[in-house]
Amino acid sequence: MTHEFKNIVKEAISAKSEGLRSVLASVVALDGSSYRRPGVRMLILENGHMVGAVSGGCVEKEILLQSESVFKTGASKMMTYDGRYRLGCEGVLYILLEVFQPLEKFETTFFKCLKDRRNFDVQAYFKKQEGIFEGIGSSVIIGTDVFSISGLTVGNVSDALSVFKQTMPPCFKLIIIGAEHDAVQLCQYAALTGWEVTIIAAVSESKSMDDFPGATAFYALTAEHMDTKHIDAQTAIVLMTHNFANDLRYLVALKDSTPAYIGLLGPGRRRDDLLSQFIEYSPDVKDSFLECIHGPAGLNIGAETPQEIAISVISEILTTIRRREPMSLSKRSGRIHV
Repeated sequence: MTHEFKNIVKEAISAKSEGLRSVLASVVALDGSSYRRPGVRMLILENGHMVGAVSGGCVEKEILLQSESVFKTGASKMMTYDGRYRLGCEGVLYILLEVFQPLEKFETTFFKCLKDRRNFDVQAYFKKQEGIFEGIGSSVIIGTDVFSISGLTVGNVSDALSVFKQTMPPCFKLIIIGAEHDAVQLCQYAALTGWEVTIIAAVSESKSMDDFPGATAFYALTAEHMDTKHIDAQTAIVLMTHNFANDLRYLVALKDSTPAYIGLLGPGRRRDDLLSQFIEYSPDVKDSFLECIHGPAGLNIGAETPQEIAISVISEILTTIRRREPMSLSKRSGRIHV
């Protein structure tokens, strides 16, 4: 959800520069089931434009209507949405609406936090009933700094308010090592998923950022010059240079990093040969590093085209970082979300 919140902040700042006010809508509680869970947010601009969504579409229209009074009064308020009779989700959403007035200090601190790949918290005080209540609202907590979303004082007034706290990790990042046609497809699909995508290409390849729609960074460098210090548990890597020697060199360069996932293209025999030679070069590599390597990369969904392979790889990354066993939801009993 971090990438969604980042987009909301960017849009709020852009609207402010154009003289437009904005209202933040946050799902802070849920009774039953719904399309999205608490912690999802959207932004409503004064001109009626909406950024993001908190459900499949019906709730957003009601939020737009309810936001009108927040624009008029500036007071934060609670609204509820009962989806049991309209959405079929069997749930009641509790949504906090508040004016979003990002301060300059917040902007600087927030984007530095994202760049440094640090966690931050979003904390909301609310009531599970409709209306305007003293003290309701959200704050963003970055280190020791606390920023009120609306600029109003928020807090637990006489313990009468409920609190929803959400720790937001760094934006999930995918590093694609390779610059062939299949890398372009994987980049596009990963960007649609909301991931930050970094492309690493060989110096000899005549490629640039323009060749990879959706990419946030592009580097043409050798394995020996690759910077691995920002590779963390919110990072996945796919080796797809289509060159055995190059894949091996990049794998050796990555050996001291701690990614959540490393995917290798090609058949199982190629993987075995690659790992065998890798261990010869790096005999002291940690077991945790070897355990994050997946090859052949992707889930067995019958993928054949580059686009289908991209879906397969992204699906495996998701099941890995969410610690889920792939299965058809039609065969799952109980709730979809745990």
